[in-house]
Amino acid sequence: MEYANHLGDYSSAQSEAQIAAIVAEMKEAATANQTKEVYKFCLSAIDLTTLTCNDSVQSVTDFAKRTVTFPEKYPDIPNVASICVYPSFVETVGVAIDGTPMRITSVAGGFPSSQTFLEVKMLEVAMAVENGADEVDIVLNVGKMLTGAYDEAANEVEMIRSEMDKDIVLKVIIESGALKTPELIRKASLLSMLAGADFVKTSTGKIDVAATPEAAVVMCQAIKDYYEKTSRKVGFKAAGGVRTPKDAALYYTIVERILGKEWLTTDLFRIGASSAANNLLSAIVGESVKHF
Repeated sequence: MEYANHLGDYSSAQSEAQIAAIVAEMKEAATANQTKEVYKFCLSAIDLTTLTCNDSVQSVTDFAKRTVTFPEKYPDIPNVASICVYPSFVETVGVAIDGTPMRITSVAGGFPSSQTFLEVKMLEVAMAVENGADEVDIVLNVGKMLTGAYDEAANEVEMIRSEMDKDIVLKVIIESGALKTPELIRKASLLSMLAGADFVKTSTGKIDVAATPEAAVVMCQAIKDYYEKTSRKVGFKAAGGVRTPKDAALYYTIVERILGKEWLTTDLFRIGASSAANNLLSAIVGESVKHF
């Protein structure tokens, strides 16, 4: 399908100076959201992530079980949204969380570079879903975006989307730190949504520049414009470098101010993180804790 010609239906991205001014406003406004209630929501929006070369069945099992015991230890604080792992550990997580409402997110489709055959990407996604993934995070082909092969990049997303049922949540990572310019970040977000993404996500966390508030502003503006034209709500996920409660409150504020409070649900807002979970929990309970 042709997607690039639909980009003309949307306005161009704002300038870097305009975006910087918006981010400055957001940072000031975010101080009002540095509260325990906002931190509780942000904790509940976390895709608790372990994506390292030393992951093992044992380490992932232990990691997942910490989410299982969380409601018992902190009954008044909402648990994280999901556990995010490599596809080979989806079944491991499923066994560990059996009988709980916890969701499983799998990165797939050649994560984190997206540099493999489309058939391999599709098979990996299909296997992750077959093994129990409720949500799948894939990477938009950055090389194709940088060289202007927009239809090819979007068609990969469309084909991967076809490998999963409609109830499986598809998050498309645009790797905003590699795209760099507001215009390319906006195009990548729009193309992902046009091709079937349920979320657009900032980063893999595997390159030097991960989530930034500037990219988040551009992406949320694109989500808003897409919604106004299609009436389809697409979620936003910040990932990579989101570590502190202050970081989380800033992304919460960007979503709140650009998309509105209706986007402040775990169906439409996520944070991909590991250390942020314990830091948010510590801010909520008022002392340093390391549960996750």
